[in-house]
This record gives sequence, structure tokens and C-alpha cells, in this order.
Amino acid sequence: MSRIGDFEDDDVAGWIALSPELGKAMAAFSGAVYNRNRLPMRVREIARIVIAHDNECVVCQNTRDADGSAAGVDEDLYAHALEWRTWSGYSEQERLAAEFAHRFATEHTNLRADDEFWERCREHFSDELIADLTMSCAMWLGMGRMLRTLDMGQACHLTLPSRV
Repeated sequence: MSRIGDFEDDDVAGWIALSPELGKAMAAFSGAVYNRNRLPMRVREIARIVIAHDNECVVCQNTRDADGSAAGVDEDLYAHALEWRTWSGYSEQERLAAEFAHRFATEHTNLRADDEFWERCREHFSDELIADLTMSCAMWLGMGRMLRTLDMGQACHLTLPSRV
């Protein structure tokens, strides 16, 4: 049951009308994360789904990309997200993105200070990709926690539009 408004369980966006200016800006940020991101889609999606689990956001956990299969994103990527440390189906870059996302959501100050992590990260990510990963994680963390905290859209299954 939504904590604000009178929204249906599957309404993930109706509440935006309560704050149209901020909602418009948030939609633009979200659009940039999904349509202008330079991360490989598998890297983007493993980071996103790890944060979805950390946020306990069902709508985020159920979201899939419309064009994911063309980029090698399959249900195994999502099904093994909680096993990002050990599942053999992830590349080292994907595993680092998952670690970054998890630590960004749960221990950001320790992540900042972990020189060993940053050495490993620099082997697989340019500064530009680290910037994209960080901004993406910020959007997913904030949006997912907002949806979960206000109990909105938790019955939704979303499909993201393909990249333009």
C-alpha cells in the first residue's frame, strides 16, 4: 500500500504528478542512465540488479532491458546476482561492477578508502566508465530506495526501452 497518494500496487510513476518539476528532472536523469550510458550492458545490468537486491526493491529486481538479449544479458545474469563474488558466469569487469554497486549501497566510505579495490578497478574501467558507473549507481540507489520506502510499484514488472 502506497505511503503517499492513492496509487494502485502496480503504479510505478503516478506519484510523479505530486512533484512534476522534480519528477521531470528525475525522468531525464533516468533516461540518461539508460540511453546515454557508456557501460557495456551486462556491466550496467549486474550493477543495477545488485543495487536492486540491496534496496529490497521488487520493481527494480523485476526490471529487464528490452534489448538485453542482443547484448548477452540473459536470465542467468539476474538469477546469480547475489552470487556475484563466486558465480563463474561473470567476467572480472562485471564482478567489479557488482562489487562497486554493492559497496556503494552498503559501505561507501570504506569503498572510497579501499586502495586495493581501486587498483583492481583501474585494470578494467577508464575514468569515464567509473563516472558512468557511479552516476548510474546513484540513480538506482536513490530511485529504488524511494520506491521501496514509499511502497510504490512493488508489483510492477518493467521493461526498459532499448538504447537510442
